[in-house]
Amino acid sequence: MAEADERQKLSQIEDLFTSVCRAIDPESIKKKVKELEEQTSAGNLWDDPDSAQSLFASLSANQALLSKIEELKTTLSDISLMISLAQDEGDPSLLQEADKEMKKAEEQISSLQLRSLLNGEYDERNAVVTIRSGAGGNDAADWAQMLLKMYLHWCKKKGYETSLLNLSQGEEGGVKSATFQVMAPYSYGILASEAGTHRLVRISPFDNQGRRHTSFAGVEVIPLVESSDEVKIDEGDLRIDTFQSSGPGGQGVNTTYSAVRITHLPTGIVVNMQNQRSQIQNKALAMQILQSKLLAIKKQEEREERKELAGDVKASWGDQIRSYVFHPYQMVKDLRTGVETSDVEGVLSGNIDEFLSSGMHWKKQHEK
Repeated sequence: MAEADERQKLSQIEDLFTSVCRAIDPESIKKKVKELEEQTSAGNLWDDPDSAQSLFASLSANQALLSKIEELKTTLSDISLMISLAQDEGDPSLLQEADKEMKKAEEQISSLQLRSLLNGEYDERNAVVTIRSGAGGNDAADWAQMLLKMYLHWCKKKGYETSLLNLSQGEEGGVKSATFQVMAPYSYGILASEAGTHRLVRISPFDNQGRRHTSFAGVEVIPLVESSDEVKIDEGDLRIDTFQSSGPGGQGVNTTYSAVRITHLPTGIVVNMQNQRSQIQNKALAMQILQSKLLAIKKQEEREERKELAGDVKASWGDQIRSYVFHPYQMVKDLRTGVETSDVEGVLSGNIDEFLSSGMHWKKQHEK
């Protein structure tokens, strides 16, 4: 009877694996790997180092995905053989071992299932994340800084490389706005559902009377534009200002007019860049981020899927997606998916995988 139970459990896992593989489509991934391998052999590949690095990262990620699928096929076959041997030899320890392996396989298949959700047009791209303080004064600036640290902690735990592109500090500390890039395949697809308003409720450290305050910060997530994207910008639509950097970066950055602000007049989009050492570097990065924002808006208008893809996050009551409560109780709750936890400190330390997973499912269900 025990063997029959294990065999039935294995059959269910195999069905799930088949379903996930159907969604991922390994054959299309193999074709993509072949195309990427051909591109890496181009003689002028390193003329654009950033593009080359992105290409190799994509190739590595897709090769790893195929390898994981093949490993799981082998694992499931081994488990089936283990159950058969347990039945033939009457060895219950083999059934226990098979059960352990099935639990591991289930976890790996669940991870693959999340990967199967990342099939959007730009999901494979690097992510550009902007955090802005909203309503709440000093508390909001402090809250924006806490969110910045939360995402950077998460990236570090995942081994994702990040680059701080712009940092504007609040008048009395904290962060007025910050933009950073996540250099990892599929980082946009993973983080896209974080876009929206994040609400904090706590006893304010800035209130002498120790009262509870509510503050807000807006999170914007866009895919990084690539050279193959067609985003045309009329120079006459731009206003470009230069100023002294106020953020970190050393004496050379802070004493020259290296910071750049580009305003796209037709849309009102403003991009600040100040963390590079030269005005030329800051301008190039600012233009790339502006193109990314315009591309996101263009595609959103074409598809008419949701109200905003990157959009204008108001950072107030109306469009909040998640609440973080320190007082009178401790809870982080996603208002779209209902996922919640009492481990507020853990979440702010970067333990946000459960929220990202549920957010990816939610986004998939609502993007059509």
